[in-house]
Amino acid sequence: MFSENLKIILGYILICLIWGSTWLAIRIGLDSLTPIFSAGIRFILASIYIYILMRIQHIKLQKDKLSLKLYFILAFFSFSIPFGLVYWAEQFIPSGLASILFATLPFGVIIFSFLAFPNYKISYHQLIGVILGFIGIIIIFSENLLIDIEGYFWGILAVLLSSFMQASIAVIIKKHGEHLNPLSMNFLPLLISGFIMILMGALLENSSTWKFDYKAIGSILFLSFFGTVITFTTYYWLLKRMNVVILSLSSFITPIVAVILGGLVLNEKLTEYTILGSSLVLIGILFANFRGLIKYFEAKKIL
Repeated sequence: MFSENLKIILGYILICLIWGSTWLAIRIGLDSLTPIFSAGIRFILASIYIYILMRIQHIKLQKDKLSLKLYFILAFFSFSIPFGLVYWAEQFIPSGLASILFATLPFGVIIFSFLAFPNYKISYHQLIGVILGFIGIIIIFSENLLIDIEGYFWGILAVLLSSFMQASIAVIIKKHGEHLNPLSMNFLPLLISGFIMILMGALLENSSTWKFDYKAIGSILFLSFFGTVITFTTYYWLLKRMNVVILSLSSFITPIVAVILGGLVLNEKLTEYTILGSSLVLIGILFANFRGLIKYFEAKKIL
């Protein structure tokens, strides 16, 4: 019904919108549950959803040596450790600073792509687009950005480490995970990381504050199905069909969506910095995909 290019565009928009909304859902859920424990429940429930979808679609879990290796790499270096680091870091650094630090992800993708693919070349359009987008993120959060290097050092390090882990995983899957089904490749990693994070939450967090009220349940249901199953399945589907640097630029759009939703739902102030920074991010993304847009317009005989 839809062309491949249209599916890619819709998929890209989908992950940006949903991942942008997850910040609001997480914030609502944290009124009732501690972060690492709630993330663990989110991942366990997501793995159950995926298992049901695999059974419905008759998708089997790939059990070859490479697939099993990739499952465990994803479990620890795409879910458990990166999410744990970000949740831990946000206890010590402002969320705006965390957003800026995590937006270094495209730079990590570029670095790891050079290491993984000997013949890899990045166009100057992509490099300039990444730089413009990153500057846009800094502008969005610049008003409330106070950096105490000494006080924030370990939090800053944790978010940067999380970002570069996610970048390395994207490149690894791009290189070695072409044979994996987008659903099956998430099932075991989510299941493993879910149990790990529930255990970490039980050991490290204050369980006496846990409340399974409507906020907690609603947040977890949304985050597990939409924020995990739909997004990660779509992301890995896109990873097989898109330039990995262009795909990584979605990390620039999600903070914009989060800021806008914060303004609409929580009445948080939208400033001129938000508008200016968001515009620069979108210009950067368009610039990074300049050649792709030209080819598309030429194919449609618009140019």
